[in-house]
Amino acid sequence: MRLDPRKVAIATAGFCAFLNLYSPQALLPALAREFGVGAAEISTIMTASALAIALTAPFTGAVADVLGRKRVITAAMLAVVVPMAGAVAPDVNALIVWRFIQGLLLPPIFAVTVAYIGDEWPPAEVPGVAGIYIAGSSLGGFCGRFIPGGLHDLIGWRGGFLALAGLSLAGAVILALLLPRETGFVRSHGFGASAQQMLRHLKNPQLLATYAIGFGVLFNFIAVFTYVSFHLAAPPYDFSSTLLGAIFVTYLVGTVIAPMTGWMVARLGRRWFILTVIAAWALGALLMLAPPLPLIIAGLILCAACGMLCQTIATGYVTSIAKEGRSSAVGLYVTSFYIGGSMGAFLPGLAWNAGGWTACIAMVVAMLATMALIAALAYRGATA
Repeated sequence: MRLDPRKVAIATAGFCAFLNLYSPQALLPALAREFGVGAAEISTIMTASALAIALTAPFTGAVADVLGRKRVITAAMLAVVVPMAGAVAPDVNALIVWRFIQGLLLPPIFAVTVAYIGDEWPPAEVPGVAGIYIAGSSLGGFCGRFIPGGLHDLIGWRGGFLALAGLSLAGAVILALLLPRETGFVRSHGFGASAQQMLRHLKNPQLLATYAIGFGVLFNFIAVFTYVSFHLAAPPYDFSSTLLGAIFVTYLVGTVIAPMTGWMVARLGRRWFILTVIAAWALGALLMLAPPLPLIIAGLILCAACGMLCQTIATGYVTSIAKEGRSSAVGLYVTSFYIGGSMGAFLPGLAWNAGGWTACIAMVVAMLATMALIAALAYRGATA
């Protein structure tokens, strides 16, 4: 069967965006030791990039609605290579600045790519193509953690970051060659018209519910995959940076399962499917409270799979609901998503200081319960 070059390009965009975004996560305990700071303080480098994304995503959508999709995506993928110069940062503050700059450049990749999917594929195919994008994202998320974690013990974390910069540059070239210029895109009539579209999005109850669910998805992802590194770096596990990078192989389950989302939504319906996924996610979080390492890994696999499914459902639904200004609609989703991510790095850090890993998991379960309530109430009329 012949590969669709558009789908390869879509997967590459997801891969490169998430290759960069989560790259410090497996290194956080080592970075905390090197710079002499605590878990909550070093996690600020995760908060910085998530906050930058949240601040710029809606405006990125407005720019793409005026300038077009491929042009914006390609330029951002080339530019995002530069902030990997953060590999030479001499202290935490410099690293935070570079991570913030990197965050500013990521929304033009993933927000506009999701809008491109909504424009260029028929509605019935959007969940499946969104699943391909999420599969690329999950593979990028794994490689972004595993490569620096593995290289840390060989050439140091700075060398690991430079290796990711090289991969990002290669991905930008692949996307520029394979992604065709958009054909289904309807150009916005200037930034004022795009701003008005954003205001109309904020009056749509199902979009607002989807934005709230997106907030919870990344809150839980960041909370679990950031603080499990500190949990496993401490006794009795005493994981090295290489082993911490290896646990993110659990992310690869998303690469396999996310493309099946369209099939599952069509058969179960969006509301019941997302409620089932959230329940399984809560089970995975609770499993990680058990001391045996195999149960922690099983919990991580469930969390990764369910998080990827929730993200696929939500992103695909945004493009289905928004009939105009899809880039700005997705941009607002990305803003909510990454506000959740910045809070997922910060608030569980306070919980960690107060009650350790157990307190972090309690916060995650509370967020999942909130997401389930929102989905149960808001998605009663959601179409498959």
